[in-house]
Amino acid sequence: MKNKPQLTVVKIGGNVIDDATALDSFLKDFAAIKGAKILVHGGGKLATRTAESLGIKAVFHEGRRITDAPMLEIAVMTYAGWINKNIVAKLQALGENAMGFTGADGNLIRAKKRENTTIDFGLVGDVISVNTELLNALLIQDIAPVFCAVTHDGNGQLLNTNADTIASPLAVACTGYYDVKLLYCFEKKGVLLDINDEESVIKSLTFERYSELREQGAIHSGMLPKLENCFDALSKGVTQIGIGSPAMITGETHTLITL
Repeated sequence: MKNKPQLTVVKIGGNVIDDATALDSFLKDFAAIKGAKILVHGGGKLATRTAESLGIKAVFHEGRRITDAPMLEIAVMTYAGWINKNIVAKLQALGENAMGFTGADGNLIRAKKRENTTIDFGLVGDVISVNTELLNALLIQDIAPVFCAVTHDGNGQLLNTNADTIASPLAVACTGYYDVKLLYCFEKKGVLLDINDEESVIKSLTFERYSELREQGAIHSGMLPKLENCFDALSKGVTQIGIGSPAMITGETHTLITL
């Protein structure tokens, strides 16, 4: 398809969601994006606070949540409930016709329970398919889908799924219809050469440069899975990927990821 229309897929993290002022500012910028758009959000901090208020201890392994049945209930309540509908309502107030989804709605995102020989993450899913036709039908109607970090396995089981790993396959799935830009927004200005120096942003990161820095141990371990997702998405047709603070939507400094 020649001259594909532009689609922007934006993922925001829990630190933005937890800050009401930052969230409002971000959503104004998101609503101002021209063309088709998709928003993917996490929201782990609220889930953790809710769990603690109910006497349930949140358990993590290397920064990733281990999700048993009680924690899954809390994740669904917070992600698909309060956080998702709050974001949708705020976007509607800004004139953006948003609609909130889990992966189970319309079979939009199907996943499988994560398989790991050393750590059982519980009811955590990894994406295996996207209902591209339905997603495109929504976008054609000028609807901005807002996805929370919940998918399903097709057999009635909901799964907690990392928002970063939802954003990438959503972006890849749309490359047949759109020229896709993927933006990962979090609290830093971009990928940092020195984790303690906020100004050490790597402006452009190729796969070759990334491989060199990874071998040197120069990239923070928490950033590695995100970058792997980025390069995988680029190899599958996504045309542009950025990592940085929400301000990158309006052109602020960030890291541009390229092959």
